[in-house]
Amino acid sequence: MLAFLSSNIWVILIAINYLLVILVAFTIVTKNINPTKTVSYIIVLVFFPFFGLIVYYLFGQEYRKNKIFNRKHILNQKVITDVSRRLEPNRQEMKDLKDDLLDDKIRLVKLLHSSENSPLTINNDITIIKNGENKFKLLLADLRKAKEHIHMEYYILRDDKIGTQIIDVLCEKAEAGVTVRLSIDDVGSSVSRKNKRRMIKSGVQWFSFMPVLFPGFTGKMNYRNHRKIVIIDGQIGYIGGINVSDTYVNYDNSEKYWRDTHLKIVGESVKSLQIHFLMNWEFVSNKKIEMEESFFPKGDCKECVAVQIAASGPDTDWANIMEVIFTAIVTAEKYVYLTTPYFIPNDQIITALQVASKSGVDVRLIIPKDSDSWTAKHATNSYIECLLEADIKIYRYCKGFIHAKTMVVDDVFATVGTTNMDYRSFNINFEINAIIYNENKTLELKSHFFEDLQESEAIDKERWLNRPQLEKLKESYCRLWAPLL
Repeated sequence: MLAFLSSNIWVILIAINYLLVILVAFTIVTKNINPTKTVSYIIVLVFFPFFGLIVYYLFGQEYRKNKIFNRKHILNQKVITDVSRRLEPNRQEMKDLKDDLLDDKIRLVKLLHSSENSPLTINNDITIIKNGENKFKLLLADLRKAKEHIHMEYYILRDDKIGTQIIDVLCEKAEAGVTVRLSIDDVGSSVSRKNKRRMIKSGVQWFSFMPVLFPGFTGKMNYRNHRKIVIIDGQIGYIGGINVSDTYVNYDNSEKYWRDTHLKIVGESVKSLQIHFLMNWEFVSNKKIEMEESFFPKGDCKECVAVQIAASGPDTDWANIMEVIFTAIVTAEKYVYLTTPYFIPNDQIITALQVASKSGVDVRLIIPKDSDSWTAKHATNSYIECLLEADIKIYRYCKGFIHAKTMVVDDVFATVGTTNMDYRSFNINFEINAIIYNENKTLELKSHFFEDLQESEAIDKERWLNRPQLEKLKESYCRLWAPLL
């Protein structure tokens, strides 16, 4: 018997693999998820023995439906209820905002308002930050002024030059009595044991989000916290695409120019950022956290920029950010200007962009010419032809790598945040965006878009259609993996 098993071990293992594949495939089909995603999973399971099962185990679980991220303890606390009630604009404020600006964009406000913790806030001051070197100059100055608490949540934090500067300040403030809470993603971040011990010794409270055994080998095949937010004393907030790493800073000796966008927020919407941070903190620390009034101090912001904070991920009932982007596109009347480093959208977004363009809306898209991912680059390229056929203008950024995640619509709506235009950001990762309803800020972001166009090349439709067949084959292959990227 043992001789038979040893001589036929691979046959037995393959048989077991495909028995499990049949069971998993049945489970996937009965879930009635997106057909493209269903087919992608089944292809991986059938053609990649063992590896396919690992991919599904790490990546295919529907955490949003399974509710493993429990946030009810925080949401049910009286302090959160009172904060949310105070943030609600009164009827006159809503009427003034609707009459002056929103028009039919009020649908966006209502869409987000129906989700948890996305109240429309009126009194905000927004600073649009272009590139990492400018962000960190402002952030370091604000961190040094912190008096009560510093809350940070990052997908990537590396203890290189800029990361060490940030860690130094966090340790200094913790030693001075400021409460410092830091959450970093275990796959995206890389901090030495020395600096981890130093933070603990200084009093910095830090946790890794969903720790993994071998982060260098897991890549993206699991649910990650892709957010990049900072809240200082409950009054200043940062949100956008810029992680804590030298890669995001354009030093004199940087190998590649990095173009990115971030926001500094002072005002009521910082309280929404605070709530989302605290929900994540309770998850990563595995401790019940009681809300304190000091987390939500009264502000004296006199600016009137209307903002909603939209968050999505396995802890939300709906794909909130994707729904907002979709609704903004289909309600656009003049233009939609999109910038994204990864364009691997779902069918809803593709259809929305096509319909908008064919209806006379000026739709333009900036993507990188040189991506940091071979698979993502070719998967993105596979979508270009159908957009060009709908007369959508597509540009490839040539100066370096464009990592900004922005959208501007009709001089009245804009969004800046962590969300890429891809399956992973829409459905898998924890993401967060600021939704801005303000003409001046929208026009500022619009001007940045046209500045980036000056560093970009337009894709010519005829030349693109005649690209080499080998390129088309690469695109088709990578597109099969699109729902899994």
